[in-house]
Amino acid sequence: MEKIKTFSANTVNLPNEDIDTDQIIPARFLTRQTTDGIGECLFADWRFDKSGKPNEDFILNQPESTDAGILVAGHNFGCGSSREHAAWSLVDYGFRAVVSTSFADIFQNNALKNGLLTIVVDSDTHKWLMEHPATELIVDLENTEIILENSKAISFPIDSFARYCLLHGVDQLGYILKHDPEITAYENQQ
Repeated sequence: MEKIKTFSANTVNLPNEDIDTDQIIPARFLTRQTTDGIGECLFADWRFDKSGKPNEDFILNQPESTDAGILVAGHNFGCGSSREHAAWSLVDYGFRAVVSTSFADIFQNNALKNGLLTIVVDSDTHKWLMEHPATELIVDLENTEIILENSKAISFPIDSFARYCLLHGVDQLGYILKHDPEITAYENQQ
């Protein structure tokens, strides 16, 4: 997993509320055996018509979205079933963070475990982001804040263990394996 400390990226706005994991990645793609290339399935039913042709009206198919690394989503992002593929598809597509006023708990946990930062902001900040599409944000995980283009810093909450893992680029298993000598010593004493 890639370390996240501080980065800047452009935003793309998807203001729909209650976007569930079946919309993020439709169920027919859940049989994939690897995360490589799973980003092509992201929002597949919104990005493409039934013949597979790109839907030009969908925001991710528009030129201003090409280099976006932060998705600003409507309220209650990631609700629905608990598919880890939703986080995988967002990461593989190129998103490093999703900003919303709220996330479904299971989605948020899956995202954080897979290197996708979920940033919860207040409604005023969310409104500002929606009114300023394609803006550049600085994400500072060390200080748990985002910095808007107008230089305003906004703090965001994050679980301390998830923050540690993201800052160090380790998943939960990697964290445990880093402590293998201490674990082995303890086991040997028993």
